[in-house]
Order: sequence, then C-alpha cells, then structure tokens
Amino acid sequence: MEKEQYRRGTFARIYLKSHRKVILAFILFCAVFACVFALYHLPMEAVAYPILICGVLGSLLLAYDFFSASYQWKQLWKLKEALLEMPEALPDCASWEGQAYRDLLGRLFKEVRRREDEMGARYQEMVEYYTIWVHQVKTPIASIRLNLQKEDSRLSRTVLEDVLRIEQYVEMVLAYLRLDSASTDYVIASCDLDEMVRQAVKKFAGWFIHRKIALEFTPTSKQVVTDEKWMVFVLEQVLSNALKYTEQGKVSIYLEEPSTLCIQDTGIGIAPQDLPRIFEKGYTGYNGRSDKRASGIGLYLCKRICKNLGMEISAQSEPDQGTTIRIQMEQTKLEVE
Repeated sequence: MEKEQYRRGTFARIYLKSHRKVILAFILFCAVFACVFALYHLPMEAVAYPILICGVLGSLLLAYDFFSASYQWKQLWKLKEALLEMPEALPDCASWEGQAYRDLLGRLFKEVRRREDEMGARYQEMVEYYTIWVHQVKTPIASIRLNLQKEDSRLSRTVLEDVLRIEQYVEMVLAYLRLDSASTDYVIASCDLDEMVRQAVKKFAGWFIHRKIALEFTPTSKQVVTDEKWMVFVLEQVLSNALKYTEQGKVSIYLEEPSTLCIQDTGIGIAPQDLPRIFEKGYTGYNGRSDKRASGIGLYLCKRICKNLGMEISAQSEPDQGTTIRIQMEQTKLEVE
C-alpha cells in the first residue's frame, strides 16, 4: 500500500512539473485581463465571471488529463516488473508522440526477444557440444587409468594423480557450462551425507596414500535434502584443494551441529588478504600464483552450486595453520522430488 501511494505521489509531482508552463500561462493570462480591466476602470465583475468559468473548465480538463495519464502510468508500472511482456500490452496513447514511443518500444521488445532466443540457441548448442566432448574425453582417460592400474610403481601413481586432475578439469568445464543452463538437471532427494563423503574420499584415496596424508572422518549419520551428484562435486573440489596445499599432516571431516559439514586440513593456509576473495571467479590468490596449475574456478563453482542447493559455504584459515571449509546445509528448505 505504501509503495502504491509512493507511486501516485511520484506521478503527481512529475505531472505537475511537466504541466507547470501551461498552468502558469493560464494564471498569467488571467492576471493580464484583470490588469487591463483595472487600468480602464471597467467593472471587475465583467472579467471575474469569465475567469471563474475558464478556471473551472480548465480544472476539469486538467483533472481528466491527469487521470488519463495516471492510468497509463499504472500500466507502465505493471510492465516494469515484466519488461519482456508482449509489446501489445503497452497502453495506447492519444498523442502522436506517445504512439511513436509505443511503436519504438514494441520494436525494441521484439528485437530483444529475437536476440535472446538466438543467444539461447547458441548457448544450448555450446553446452551440448561440450557435453559430448566431455564424454568423449572420458573414454581415453578411463583407458589410461586402467592401463596404469596394472602396475604399481612410483611413476604410475604420479601419473594417476595427473589423470585424476585431468578428470577434475573436465568435470569443471561441464559444471561451469551447466550452472546457467536450463537443463542443470538438479534431482533433489534425501541423501546420506556419509555416503556422499565416502564417494568423494574414495576418488582421492590414491592421493592420500601417495602423499602419506592421514584422513580423520567422523561419521555424521545425517540425512540431507540435496542433489547427490552436485554435492559430491562440491566435496571433491574442497578435498582436492585440501590435498593440493597440504604437504604433510591430515585432513579431518566432521559435523558441527546442527548441520554444518567441516573439511579441515593442516596445509599452508590462506593469506588474510586473500581469504575474503577465494570464492570469486578466477581469483587464485598468493597460493594460486605460486601453484601455476590453479585456475580460480573450483571454489567459485562450489559457491554457485551451494547457493543453488540452498547451502552456504565459507572458509576459515590462517597462514601455516591450515584451512577449514564449512558447508552449512539446509539453509533453504528444498522439496524432495
């Protein structure tokens, strides 16, 4: 209600300001007639009645024009909340200027819609292409992995780590493209948090063993409403960073009541000036600049995915003291499909 009153008050001020010249001209003309009659010592009644009649008629015409313009103002306010509505929904205008602007806006709406459809089609083609590309790339990667697993040597373990990193980058490409796609394919369901953590940990089992980093996982025995595939992707990205920047020590995974999952490492930590920006797209910080392989995309994707899943992700860290990533679950209640 207050918003509607504000709109009316705003329109009244705009209307009076735009018509002030006409109103002032009418008052000036009346004053001129009155002065002329007074200079010639004519009866003032002879000019007072015409001025009064003109004033009443002028006020009625002004009121009619005001309410007509107010109706168009309200229609335009409704369209402001849906700018891409059909151009035919624009209110009709009596003046040629208003009709010209209406036609211009109609053409602009149609052009915007055409370009949006064109860009949407191009974007969808790009997503489909890279989706096919990702699946094609996964085939030789899986073949390399199988061949490397036939032997157990320091070289094979090192190459397996590189293969896993390639797999991550491939998955990041697909996740990045699908974030804003209409086919993001979220499947919301009640999921076992421990099972999702185990899936992510299993993927990096070789890293833990090769780098001799201990894992402390305290089972949470918790069910969360989320998308399993995307949640596992987030956990994998966080674990990847924890292992990448931890030379020795351990990675701990535990639950802070009531529903905050913590992944803590004993790595090199994050510089204080970098900590507020680590979830920004492309930001690598001091550690990332030292590690030339850092892309600055992983945590950005985690932030976006968590937001879409109704969660909040944050980081706490000190240089040389390790980093703790907290994922607050069920910040927004999601409906199970």
